[in-house]
Amino acid sequence: MNKRVISNDLTFLILVRLDSIERLENILLCTSFLNKNLVTKIKVMECSSYNNGLLKKLLGKDIQYSFIEDNDNVLFRTGFLNKMTKSVETKFISIWDADVLVPVDQIVKSVNLLRKGKADFVYPYDNRFLDTSMILRKLFIQDEEIEVLEKNASKMAEKYLPVPVGGAFLANLKSYIDAGLENESFYGWGLEDGERYYRWENLGYKIKRVSGPLFHLSHSRGMNSAFHNADQYLLKRKEIIGIKRKKGNS
Repeated sequence: MNKRVISNDLTFLILVRLDSIERLENILLCTSFLNKNLVTKIKVMECSSYNNGLLKKLLGKDIQYSFIEDNDNVLFRTGFLNKMTKSVETKFISIWDADVLVPVDQIVKSVNLLRKGKADFVYPYDNRFLDTSMILRKLFIQDEEIEVLEKNASKMAEKYLPVPVGGAFLANLKSYIDAGLENESFYGWGLEDGERYYRWENLGYKIKRVSGPLFHLSHSRGMNSAFHNADQYLLKRKEIIGIKRKKGNS
């Protein structure tokens, strides 16, 4: 049995809408992995039109669960994450997608960079954002050993090249708040990760990455895993272009 790493100064925030059985399985796999390997705070917020109580029961007592009734078909991810952040009392925070995993040593290295003041924001992986595929995802589910994913990493598709900036990050809470949290101009899925990264760069924050992959557990894609509206896409592109222009003029 692995010895759990003490990380009492870190809070993981995971926002989810259960739009498929794979999404339910994935968040249970991810929270189980974090909880088995870390002594830390893990907060899950479920947003849905009604609360069936299922996720709360399956997560167990070690995960801090909350529910928000939301009748909007499009998940306002940035807005809900900002609400979640208000509840964080630890020095460090991690915004963590419901479908991702990284080896524990990468999380440890990331939080140590924050503790030593060497970074304000850390991505707990390098440029390898790997989609597991449904086949390798099923293989992982059998034993829930991340070594299975590590051994099969070469068989996975790389996503969001050349420099992925989504999936997960860790941050000094004060820096995250001072930098403006999530940009609520981004409504629904897509491009908010890039805007956030360029904004941090423009503001002069120390951004680091650690060596190693991030594994994205594959799932079916609905409205909240793809661009839902062409006009929204154009608005988001304008936000990012504006941020890049600021960088060029600085």
